[in-house]
Amino acid sequence: MGKLNEIIASTFVRCTGYTYSNMARLFIRLFVGVMFMQFGIRHLVNYEAMANTFPTILGWSSQTCLILMIVIEIVCSLLIMTGFLTRIATIPPIISMVAAEYYILHDLVPHTSVYGLDSVQPGYLPIMFIGIYLFILLAGPGKISLDYFISIFLIGRHGKNESEELEEV
Repeated sequence: MGKLNEIIASTFVRCTGYTYSNMARLFIRLFVGVMFMQFGIRHLVNYEAMANTFPTILGWSSQTCLILMIVIEIVCSLLIMTGFLTRIATIPPIISMVAAEYYILHDLVPHTSVYGLDSVQPGYLPIMFIGIYLFILLAGPGKISLDYFISIFLIGRHGKNESEELEEV
């Protein structure tokens, strides 16, 4: 019975005590980047069909707003996936998803009803993206990112040590 307790305790510690935070941050960056980029690619492919019906903000034309969304969806996704300027690259998608959620909640998008708990409308997507981007903004890109490697390079150029300059990444 003592050996079984040791195995259970060892397994429990290995499952809860070991963290793979850098791998987890890489995964979430790649996941959200691919998921968000697919919207940009769909908008790009269907540009002609959407150019005159895309929702407008700040008095801009539908075409301008659609081009801006395509740039945000593709460029920011690439930056986030590579881990380059990661925290800065999360801000435009957060703003765009807040705007998308506003349009969905206020029923400004044609043929989209305000959703409830039992709804299957896509209104939950902007909130999900906002949550993931806020996590990335707070947690940072991790050690498996261009941001980290550039930081190490810059710290080394000044003759400093990584542990002196960076908190746990």
